[in-house]
Order: sequence, then C-alpha cells, then structure tokens
Amino acid sequence: MRQSHQLPLVGLLLFSLIPRQQCEICKVSKENKTALKPLVHTMISSNYTKGIQAAKVLLSLRLGGFLNQNQDQHLIEQFILTVRSTEPSLTSGQLALAILALGACKGPDGISINYSELVKKLGNKYKAEIKNMEDHDGNPLTNYYQLSLDVLALCLFSGNYSVPKVAEIFKPGNKNYYFHKQFSVDTGATAVLALTCVKRSITSGQNKTDTKDLDNIDNHIKLLIRKILSQKTENGLLGNRESTGEAMQALFVSSNYYNRNQWVCQKTRNRVLKEISQGAFRMPTAAAQILPALMGKTYLDVNKDFSCVYGSDIFHISTQEPISVTPAVSASQIKVNYSVVINNAKDRIVVSVANGSVFLNVMEQAQKENAALFSFTAEETSWGPYITTVRGIKANTTDRTYWELLSNGEPLSKGAGSYVVHAGDDLEVRWSTY
Repeated sequence: MRQSHQLPLVGLLLFSLIPRQQCEICKVSKENKTALKPLVHTMISSNYTKGIQAAKVLLSLRLGGFLNQNQDQHLIEQFILTVRSTEPSLTSGQLALAILALGACKGPDGISINYSELVKKLGNKYKAEIKNMEDHDGNPLTNYYQLSLDVLALCLFSGNYSVPKVAEIFKPGNKNYYFHKQFSVDTGATAVLALTCVKRSITSGQNKTDTKDLDNIDNHIKLLIRKILSQKTENGLLGNRESTGEAMQALFVSSNYYNRNQWVCQKTRNRVLKEISQGAFRMPTAAAQILPALMGKTYLDVNKDFSCVYGSDIFHISTQEPISVTPAVSASQIKVNYSVVINNAKDRIVVSVANGSVFLNVMEQAQKENAALFSFTAEETSWGPYITTVRGIKANTTDRTYWELLSNGEPLSKGAGSYVVHAGDDLEVRWSTY
C-alpha cells in the first residue's frame, strides 16, 4: 500500500522558517503601488467578486493586503456562506481555491472556519480525480491546473495525499500539461508551486518518503521551470499575459533551478505594468492572477495561522455589490457568418447583430433563428461564459473534448463573452479534442 502523506501542524510551522528564494526586486515599489489601482478596481467592481467565482479575487486581495479589517470580514462572511451552500457541486479545483482564499491569512476574530472538514472533502474530490485518471487513460475529471491546486491546498492545510502518486502523475512529459501540443504555462507554474510545497514538507524532516520520490519531484520542478522559461517572449511575458503572473510565482520559489541571465524579472514586471497602463487584465480573474506576483507574493505564502496584513485602503475599495450595467452597443447592425462544425459536417448561417456584439451574442442570435442546428448551453466561470454543449453534445474532460471557438480560421485567445466580432467575420464553433 502506498504511503499516505499528512503534514502535521509542526511541519506547517517549520514551513515558515524555510527561506524563500524569491526575487524581491520584482515587487512593485511602494511609490509605484498606485499603478496597480486598475487591477484592484477590476476585481472589486465586477459580478465575479461574488459567489464561488470570487475565490481567486479574494485570495489575491488578501495576499496583497489590500483590504481593511471590516472589508475582509464582510467578504469572508459572504464567501463562507457561498462555500457551504455550493460545496457538493464544486469541482476539486474550485474547492481547493476556496480553501486557499479562506486560509490566506488569519482573519478577524469571531469568524469560524472548519478547515479540517473542508480539507477532508477536498481529499475525497482529489481521490475521485485520481480514480478517473486510472480508469480513463490518465485523464482527470477536470484538468491538471485544478489537480495542482488540489495538491497545493492539501499540502498547505495538512490534508492526506500520496507522495509517490504525486511524483508519478506530475511528470513534466504528461499529456495533461499540453493543449493542442502547446505547453500550458499557468498549469506548469501551478504544478511547480504544488510540487515545491510537497518538497518542502519532506525536506523539513517531518515526513518520511522514499528518496527516489524526493529526487523525482525535484527533477519535475527543474524540467517544468525549463519548459516555462522556453515560453518566454521577447517582451518579457511568460507564455501570455494571463499566464505570466503564476509563472512569476513559480520562478520566485525556484531561483536555484535557473541562472539569472535566463530570466530578468524586472523586464517581466515592467512589461506587465505597461500592459496594465494600456488597459490589459480587464477580466477579474486575469487581474487576480497577476496581482500577487507584483506584490512579491506567491500562493505558498498562504498561512491560516498568520494574522492578515490590513492596508490603508489607498484605492478606496468598496465591498458593496456592484450595480449591473448593460454595456452600450451601437444601434447599427452588422452581418457575420456563423458555423457549427462536428467532425466533417458543417452547418452555416448568416446572422445580423448589433455593432459591438461579442461572439456569444452571435451564438444566441443563431439559436433564435434555428434552434435545431444552433442550440447551445454555457456556464458562467471566473473567466466568463464557457460553452458546455452545442446541439446537445457536451464537452468532456475525460474524453478531452471541447467546443473550440474560431474567427476567420484562427482559434480565439478570448472567450465567447469577450471577443468582439466584426462585419463579415467567419465565426465557427468546432467540436475538437486536445
């Protein structure tokens, strides 16, 4: 039987004594902190700061110390109610992220959080992921990004997991790190954070495991860091804008795996600040992913036993529920081509939508005109609407299938709810595998 791994409280305390190899020079200076104002306002003034989708926003704000005590208490109380009411339906990664957000630091007195019960439930969801991998050709119920969050939360919050199994499934060559043969930088970065946590728990001396497992984990980290750095762009980003924040975190805690000339963190930081000034990171989740790194923080700084650091609210944050405003679009109409492609069959329609519409609006109009051919369903995620079914055919992580969105033959880098269409576009929803 494989060894079960549990991190006792003593081990957790020892974690805090382990020096963090972190490039503090990447941290935005106190004088330039106002440059982060657009990120904070994006996270707060959004519908995605409520419900379970608020997890990453809450984690980011708490790690960065942007809230005052009253704001923290208000948001935590709301979020606890959300987690309690939705826990059975949450994916493993959603629950892991919720635990990280709630336990980012020790909040105001009077708030009771049963971490042991939440972590136990996460452990069960994680086991279900592993079971699905064993039964379905190595495919988890969700994806490796969520699986990495699972291991990270279980490691930080004294949960049970098998070190040999972690060493086995997180091999850098695993297909689950890739999407259409392209290495996923944010997935690899989150895996590095999880593996680093596991490695620290072993090297702290509180847990015994086979030396081979420790060596394998160490090698996994080294190879994943190499893959992340191979995705560095000329302007300093790591992968793309959205993946850069978590990639920076991974590099912060892994500086002994690369040379300084392989990554100039100031260049990445400065590029990100320029992107912010140009209006990038408008999605709350994108803002939440980049903010901790700019504050010199990583998800490994999560510690439910250390008191929260409360800020002076220099950005005038309001935790009141934002008022929904329907964005204005031009009254003029444009025509676009829209197709649904399943295997070799293609159904096409020309629809008229208001100028300024997004991809989702086109899908909605096509469905109104011909539901038999163009019906679809979508679910709200922290990244916006995600297409789950078209004509009753459901995307399935076990089979590694999904609905791919394309415009003029090119896959979209934005989602259905944010990609603005233009007159004459050839839009396509294609049944695809990854």
